[in-house]
Amino acid sequence: MEYISIKEISAKWQMKERKVTALCRENRIAGARKIGKNWLIPSDALKPIDKRTKEFENIQKVNNSDNVTYASGDERVKSTFKNKYKKDPMYLTFTPYRICLLGDNALHNLGQSIGFAIDKGIHMAYSIKQNGVIELEFLQFPKRAQWHILNTPSEKQNDWADCLRSTTIALSKRYALKYGLSGIIDSELPVSSLSLSNAIIITFLNALAFINNIKLETNELIEIVKEIETYGGLNPTCEIYAEKNKLLYMDMLDDSYKLINKPANMPPFVIGIFSIDVDNNVNNYNIHVDELRSVAYLLKAFSNMEYSTFNKTNLREVPYEIFVKYKDKLPVKFAKKAEHFYNEIKRVEKGVKAYQKGDIDALGKLVTESSDSFIENFGIDSLELTKLYEILKKNKGIYGVRISEVDFKGCCIALINPKYENEIMQLVKEKYTSYICHTADGVKL
Repeated sequence: MEYISIKEISAKWQMKERKVTALCRENRIAGARKIGKNWLIPSDALKPIDKRTKEFENIQKVNNSDNVTYASGDERVKSTFKNKYKKDPMYLTFTPYRICLLGDNALHNLGQSIGFAIDKGIHMAYSIKQNGVIELEFLQFPKRAQWHILNTPSEKQNDWADCLRSTTIALSKRYALKYGLSGIIDSELPVSSLSLSNAIIITFLNALAFINNIKLETNELIEIVKEIETYGGLNPTCEIYAEKNKLLYMDMLDDSYKLINKPANMPPFVIGIFSIDVDNNVNNYNIHVDELRSVAYLLKAFSNMEYSTFNKTNLREVPYEIFVKYKDKLPVKFAKKAEHFYNEIKRVEKGVKAYQKGDIDALGKLVTESSDSFIENFGIDSLELTKLYEILKKNKGIYGVRISEVDFKGCCIALINPKYENEIMQLVKEKYTSYICHTADGVKL
């Protein structure tokens, strides 16, 4: 590693020597070393961002322009980092979780969906490690993870950090990595594989790229996430492109999306997430995806349509008329699931129109109708989750509710009239964990 003097780096950064010296003393320049009375700095060291600038505010995620703050989550990872490493973290970053209102089970057969990013997600406090080691602790898991950027295991370790090792490898194939990091990660909601993976990948990827002076374009970030998390669907797009109060519509057929403005006449609503706190078998989700692909394969064969390999075959490619013509030849359970798929596409389109009109009642009704259809045609393994759904479904303060076996350890997601928020929370507090969320902007790159 080549080192240069304070004078040389101040000229390179166009910064006063006194300021550079202060940054060295504050440990804000990775790799800086003091030899005797003189500071030596790596020639390729990153210039610390001025705390007075907008860029620094964005990195710290302290953006009050939309009246949303993530301070409580930031403080938890900051204090944990300081207790562990006896110093403050250099940086903070945040990635919101997303919710899908309609289309969740149609996504992976090139379906459509609508959803929001929410103001709860993954927080991370981190600092640069000049030796290239990555050392991470996730507050929701007992085991710490550690590896080196130049020797990242490609084989799965079967722990929470597998997706982050894959992220390290994916980024290193595109760019030269020099620095590692030490970090503390925290989730504001119960974690499960599908609700967690994309948010934590984006959080870590942003941090690793930033400390290695890599500016990722949005399309690069989405490409890397999809490469690692093959069942990503709506997640990376929603978590990146979403905007507060705007409904995000996504069409997987051509990877297009659009943001639907919240009209002035839209009644107020908040988002409730009600968790049963019991781990569910999330593998069922992937089975559902493959069942729909099986239907597509059969329908293409019946109708002499061309088809590719199984993983590249999707039900959206088969016209509804073909399904109607041959559905009696399908196994009954396959036909029921296909019917849900085609109807869900129609519900998504109706949901977009309802939001555009400010008709929260119509949108909520579609959300509940979708969940009823899923229960009838796919089935729900968790009796406790079904019981929670029925309780919420009957409450007059809820515009609409859907059930998810895979998000946040198994939960119900509801659109709620804020006037009834406290009443609803009291209703379920004895047996279930509840969270009130709001729509939010996507991650800031």
